[in-house]
Order: sequence, then structure tokens, then C-alpha cells
Amino acid sequence: MCDYSIQNVRSRPARVGDKLTTRDFGTCTRGFAAAEDVGVAVCVLPGTELAFSNAVTLTDPFILGWKVKKLDCAMAIFRQVNKNEPFKHHDALEFPDGRIVLLTRLSEGQEATVLQLPAQPTAAAEADAQKRIAYAD
Repeated sequence: MCDYSIQNVRSRPARVGDKLTTRDFGTCTRGFAAAEDVGVAVCVLPGTELAFSNAVTLTDPFILGWKVKKLDCAMAIFRQVNKNEPFKHHDALEFPDGRIVLLTRLSEGQEATVLQLPAQPTAAAEADAQKRIAYAD
């Protein structure tokens, strides 16, 4: 729900209609912050649908600084990846083209709206069917 590296940051669960901003929390990772309080991490459940105000941009370390890449997508579904590896980032976004990108790679300051939360399973079999192990690029 919230990556391990922001467990010591104040947080709250996401709600439908939330306006979120990608933010560096000073913990070597980026996540979603609440629009009303940038010091609060908003924890998103796997399966949550998000709409970004613009095409998503990624920022990666490069030899002499940072490399920015623009994706042709403004919609995404929140996923958790690398769940069997405790010291890796788990929060990711899946885009309509099937690409899965770690949330920590998103450029800071991007705005997104929570469109829909995942349906809650009513039985153990449904919960197992909703589990998904994925690996981010």
C-alpha cells in the first residue's frame, strides 16, 4: 500500500476523488502526497485507477544528472511488484500499453486523481484471484 521506505511518514488511505501529487519524501523514494498536505503520504491499494492531469514523465539518474522520459499515457492502475523481495520498491503503475513502472521513477510534482478504488473481495477465493505478482522494468 505504501512502499517500505515511507513507512515512517504520516499517511492515510486513498479515497475516490483524491487529488494526489507525486513527491519525494526524503526517504530515497517518491510516492503520492495529499493535495491538502504535502507532508502526508497517500497509500493506494493495488487495483486503484488513476488519471494524471498530463502525460506521465519519468526521471532516472543519468551520467551527468537526470534523464526525463515522457510516456504517452495519462491513465494507470496501481500495482505492487517484487513482493517477495523485502528491500526493493513495491509500488508501481501499470499503463494501458502493459508497461509497469515503479512509482519512485515518476517525476516529482505530477498531479493525479483517484478515479476508482478496487472492488473488495467477498470470499477467500476472490482474494486469491485478485493477487498478481508482477515485475517492474
